[in-house]
Amino acid sequence: MVDDTIYALATPGGTGAVAVIRISGPNAHAALTTMLVGALPPHRMASRRWLMAADGRRLDQALVLRFDGPASFTGEDVVELHCHGGRAVVQAVLQTLCDDPRLRLADPGEFTWCAYRNGRLDLTQVEALGDLIAADTERQRHQAISGVSGAVREMAEEWRLTLIEALATVEASIDWADEEVPENVDTPVRARLLPIIAAIADLEAAAPATERLRGGYEAILIGPPNSGKSTLFNTLAGREVAIASPQPGTTRDTLEVSLDLQGLPVTLIDTAGLRTDAEGIEEIGITRARDRAKDADLRIILVSPDTGALPDIEDLKQPDDITVASKSDLGVSTQVDCMVSALEGDGIAGLLAMISARLSKRAAGAGVIGHERQRRAIGRARAALETAEQRLGQEMPELVAEEVRTALKALESLVGRVAVDDVLDSVFSRFCLGK
Repeated sequence: MVDDTIYALATPGGTGAVAVIRISGPNAHAALTTMLVGALPPHRMASRRWLMAADGRRLDQALVLRFDGPASFTGEDVVELHCHGGRAVVQAVLQTLCDDPRLRLADPGEFTWCAYRNGRLDLTQVEALGDLIAADTERQRHQAISGVSGAVREMAEEWRLTLIEALATVEASIDWADEEVPENVDTPVRARLLPIIAAIADLEAAAPATERLRGGYEAILIGPPNSGKSTLFNTLAGREVAIASPQPGTTRDTLEVSLDLQGLPVTLIDTAGLRTDAEGIEEIGITRARDRAKDADLRIILVSPDTGALPDIEDLKQPDDITVASKSDLGVSTQVDCMVSALEGDGIAGLLAMISARLSKRAAGAGVIGHERQRRAIGRARAALETAEQRLGQEMPELVAEEVRTALKALESLVGRVAVDDVLDSVFSRFCLGK
């Protein structure tokens, strides 16, 4: 509810040096007054104070910050209590807040929802904030920061102002056809529409790379049994994840580890050895391996001097795939991209650099539209503008105006000026309690 005052722990649960508890709403400052000895600290000034329970017991000595709305994250009066991070301390402070009838525990994402509702964030910034919280690598962080800083909103606002000018020109030709307005409005209107259409098309083309960078890439190891996949997998992971054994068919299912390769988020996948005469559970593992390899971003194909030929994988291979000669300590292979010895450590750095380079080419095409909802919104805008441009010169200015208005509505939905409840629910469901 708009008039509710909410509170929640804003840092992870468990024991830590500091725990931050956030309070937001019309009664935030009043609730803080009840807990403090002395007056409230000034706006945006940190003050070290004792926090008191309702019965006068001292709870903790905390750093207290007060923010007056609308100059706060949520746009409301906000209080932050930076307490010691012991479980008992946090629980005592939260219990005191729970006992205050003016407050209630926040729902997941409700602080961010307040910021959106009060105009402190648009919907693209909310989505980017979720991405920033979830970012595991530097490139994901950099991608999210561009959204949090308002890059999408600024772009959409620039387009919106240009389209309003185009719409005004078209409607002037309708409403004042007999007055002194330009006889041919097609040229100036088209000059405004075409650059936006082209810009949206570029963003749509970059969207798959953007979404992949946000979600992370998959690199999968495939090869015949005993080609060294599991040993290499463990070496790249830096720990013993897979069971490495000379017995064929040891790996029956896919195994995964997350890697940070020069800022790129990569999930490395180990699979069952590929062969044609497998039976039972091993055959199921091979089927899963092939299915997963089809969808992976990069296939690392292992061959070694002491294993049989690799079964036909022409249906899986892509131009960027890497063919690796494993067990280079046993012999030299030709017609491969690189050679490694997982046991000796030879060639590992070169292989990692090669994986990073090939995936970086895909990440280089990333733009600022990284969510399916955003892509659909700009897609609706582009389709409407293309229709409007096609109808210029056909003496149908009313239809042109309607298509431009449709494009404007799509841009408003992009930044959340208009949004249906199920879309908002989907966006805010990603946030944890306290954010």
